[in-house]
Amino acid sequence: MIFPSPGREELAAWLRLAASPGVGALSVRRLLAAFGSPEAILGQSARALQQIVSPAQAEAVLAPPPGIDELIERTWRWLGEAAPATRRHIATLGDPLYPPALLQTEDPPPLLYLLGQVEALACMDGRALAVVGSRNPTPQGVAHATAFARSFVQAGLTVVSGLALGIDGAAHAGALEGANGQALSTVAVVGTGLDRVYPSRHRELAHRIAQHGVLMSELPLGTPPLSPNFPRRNRIIAGLSQGTLVVEAALASGSLITARLAIEQNREVFAIPGSIHSPQSRGCHALIRQGAKLVEMAQDVLEELRLPAAADREAEPATDTASPEAADADPLLAGLGHDPVSLDALAARTGYDTATLQARLLDLELDGQLARLPGGLFQRLVRA
Repeated sequence: MIFPSPGREELAAWLRLAASPGVGALSVRRLLAAFGSPEAILGQSARALQQIVSPAQAEAVLAPPPGIDELIERTWRWLGEAAPATRRHIATLGDPLYPPALLQTEDPPPLLYLLGQVEALACMDGRALAVVGSRNPTPQGVAHATAFARSFVQAGLTVVSGLALGIDGAAHAGALEGANGQALSTVAVVGTGLDRVYPSRHRELAHRIAQHGVLMSELPLGTPPLSPNFPRRNRIIAGLSQGTLVVEAALASGSLITARLAIEQNREVFAIPGSIHSPQSRGCHALIRQGAKLVEMAQDVLEELRLPAAADREAEPATDTASPEAADADPLLAGLGHDPVSLDALAARTGYDTATLQARLLDLELDGQLARLPGGLFQRLVRA
């Protein structure tokens, strides 16, 4: 079924109302409740509007915002330029494609710009999970985000994230891997207008998401990547989802904002523990101390949400690429442990000379069991 975007006059009224300076989403909803539609709101007198909002807000609503005509024209053109395999849509409050889970939050955006398999949003039915984390993850964090997201999609969930570098990108990629024809494997909530991709290195990833999911933004077309917009878009990520999984996060990470917003919206929060020596694990450990649910495998999350695992791929605990017996038998695997370690420390633990040690480390790296980290460190990898 095709859900049409608003006509040009209706769209112009929505864009003008949403762009009114100092008139937030709450005030927009109060005005809509009182007058019914953006066109009706714009046709009111200042005195009538002041019965609902402040005099300054009433004045802002009635004064056309700077550049509004250009925004209306750009948006109308953008809606008509969709590729055959994807759709562009603007979902306003009350639109059949506006996610019901987001409507239940305290601050739903007045309108959402959508790009991709937008009709599939009507079938999401709240079965979504946010996967977020550090923009500078460890290799193990990337592996976890990819594997967990893949398992969630195979269990019928939609993975929601923010298209940022690091964990977000890995989560989207893992969801796409697990899609197997699923129309809405992942939703990327971005902090720019949908006519640009940020970061630019995720351009190809964004194209793939448009083929098997949806790109979403509350921001007008042409909006550049501005710092204040990214924490604000996190409320949409949390609001779309039954729960939020934090894979890796430093104590000052924006992912903790998403987790806090999820808690405020009475959604579940999950965190993957890590090394006590890793700065990227401290945010997760702080969340766990505050009541987030510690998870070690995707099945932990599915069970908490009372969802079945994928029928064709039962989620298993994260395990070493080598068996425990092999790890015990191999001094190098045992010496690596699970924390980053230097070459000198490995030599002391194993007794290998430098040449032998470097050759063995290269073999493990090529086999996907080892990652080289900045500062000359090595870390053993496990697969979920």
